Amino acid sequence: MLVFIRSMNRVAFFARIKCFIVLLLLMIVDILPIPILGLICMFILLARPRWFKDLVDDIYAVKHSNESNQD
Repeated sequence: MLVFIRSMNRVAFFARIKCFIVLLLLMIVDILPIPILGLICMFILLARPRWFKDLVDDIYAVKHSNESNQD
């Protein structure tokens, strides 16, 4: 697990932590009678906002660009 964290980009690490915290909070709020998590997921699926693509790019950011240089 520690090797995985060391190989991760700093931006990707903080983006994953931020997503985990937000999803955890949304799951807690979703216990209430208001299904907010489903509405947010529907919004993301239908509207495809730019911030979501940027977030996904940050999550899957690599530390080094060696993968694209290999043949």
